[in-house]
Amino acid sequence: MAESSAVSIKFMRKDSRVSLPEYASEGAAGMDLRAFLQKEVLMPPMGRAKIPTGLYVEIPQGYEAQVRPRSGLAARHGVTILNSPGTIDSDYRGELEILLVNLGIESFIIQNGDRIAQLVIAPVARLPMEESGTLSQTTRGGGGFGSTGI
Repeated sequence: MAESSAVSIKFMRKDSRVSLPEYASEGAAGMDLRAFLQKEVLMPPMGRAKIPTGLYVEIPQGYEAQVRPRSGLAARHGVTILNSPGTIDSDYRGELEILLVNLGIESFIIQNGDRIAQLVIAPVARLPMEESGTLSQTTRGGGGFGSTGI
């Protein structure tokens, strides 16, 4: 698969020991992000933690980075992203930190270098807004949660 060089994402490392994000396979949509820790973090059941990655990113205007859970952590340990998907805007220049939550029944230890999340780059549409006194009618109408079936 040919990669486009017209648009790219810049990463800056806090330290030379920081791992750059990597796609785990040819068809992967998300890049794995790793923890950059001075000491391990113990997450008790229902505990949460802000985990640094040691990375800074420059996302092109018109794109966002979505921070998503790693399915293996969720399936095996109940560890996921608290604000999933987290959005990183194109004008953010601070360190990427991941808000993890342990929904599992056992404590979970995060160590330096552990893969803790994935980063998906997506285009963002910003449309003009207009106020209106009415909206078009649909079959669903105002039906909310569960209104289209299970």
